[in-house]
Amino acid sequence: MANKIDRVPVREQAPAVRARNFDEVCYGYSVEEAMLEATRCLGCKNPMCMTACPVSVKIPSFISFVKEGKFAEAAGVIAQDSSLPAICGRVCPQESQCEGSCILGKKGQPVAIGKLERFVADWCRDNGVKTHAEIRRNGIKVAVIGSGPSGLACASDLAKMGYDVTIFEVLHKAGGVLEYGIPEFRLPKEKVVKPEIENVKALGVKIETDVVVGRTVTIDSLMHDEGFKAVYIASGAGLPKFMNIPGENLNGVVSANEFLTRNNLMKAYDPDYDTPIYVGRKVVVVGGGNVAMDAARTALRLGSEVTIVYRRTEKELPARAEEVHHAKEEGIVFRMLSNPVEILGNDKGWVKGIRCIRMELGEPDASGRRSPVPVEGSEFDIETDVVIMALGTSPNPLIASTTPGLEMNRKGCIVADEDGATTREYVFAGGDAVTGAATVILAMGAGRKAAAAIDKKLKNNN
Repeated sequence: MANKIDRVPVREQAPAVRARNFDEVCYGYSVEEAMLEATRCLGCKNPMCMTACPVSVKIPSFISFVKEGKFAEAAGVIAQDSSLPAICGRVCPQESQCEGSCILGKKGQPVAIGKLERFVADWCRDNGVKTHAEIRRNGIKVAVIGSGPSGLACASDLAKMGYDVTIFEVLHKAGGVLEYGIPEFRLPKEKVVKPEIENVKALGVKIETDVVVGRTVTIDSLMHDEGFKAVYIASGAGLPKFMNIPGENLNGVVSANEFLTRNNLMKAYDPDYDTPIYVGRKVVVVGGGNVAMDAARTALRLGSEVTIVYRRTEKELPARAEEVHHAKEEGIVFRMLSNPVEILGNDKGWVKGIRCIRMELGEPDASGRRSPVPVEGSEFDIETDVVIMALGTSPNPLIASTTPGLEMNRKGCIVADEDGATTREYVFAGGDAVTGAATVILAMGAGRKAAAAIDKKLKNNN
């Protein structure tokens, strides 16, 4: 019988304190809090939460173990479907997936599935519990391009099936967007990301860094010269988009991608590192997604006054509700129904302001959101030293342009079917390289699907 209590709140740093440090905002559940929250789960016979999870974690099963205090057993259940539970528990948009489908959420608050997943993963790490089963190797080599969430998920599943998997990573550190894109205060690198990657390596997965596929090696050379029987492309979407408005070439205009990479991967926030990063007295972030929130909250912690400019209303913000809530608590200003038309500069070529126009919502567009329409004559200026563009990203075309027969669509994404098969035989792709910028868990789901398809393809042809 489920316990009819309110959702157990999770402890967090106070907004005024956390706004000036890069420590993790959320403390997570204690043992007692996790077990109490787990008693709220109804244990549905047809769990919609599980159906809504892109990697199909057996949610009621792992929560039932948490309720009994059997955390290692709970971890074993999660490990069947997810190789990155400590990460997913922190950054997945549970409110629109598992928790959004929880029956308790229909009339009240859903079970805190993400916080429970995080608790189990953290407990295992802190107590040295491993969940790996014995693996029978088959000696067949598979290459994975990119060590972000999609590549790690695919590599993990293939390794468990017995394949000899090597991940090729372009940067000097594995993790992809987990390392360069998501700030320390949301996803600690040494405490969380590094151990999760070590768990993947413990399956036998090899990771080679500083390899630019399309330059250092090509897909053809991997397959023809190095003996890889299949390739999974999980190179992500790291090419930033801009607005193409006057003044975008001024000093002080940067992409969120560059800004976050300097801060996260290159540790610009740490005084012990020499990475240069320019943060003015006032910063304007253009965009409304999770990346915009990450950039804004990072700039705030580096000492700036921060304003987010978004062309729709708060209701249409694509960012997680939790991230918007945290940003507001920390003092970030939101200017809704506003869209930049020009970036203003001084006589030395540096940003001094941004000119916006007020918007109103018209008819819904292809995404289902109402289209913003400019209000004529409503321009206004915002004083700022730095403008951070957080308008989304697209895949780098290098891999596709150096792989004959690999088709891209008009948005620069690799064309692949629902199982990740591309127009090149034995070459699969998934995650942001196929969909454009999306979520960690959707990328992981694509990686798992591709792993199953690669296994089927290789077994049918051997």
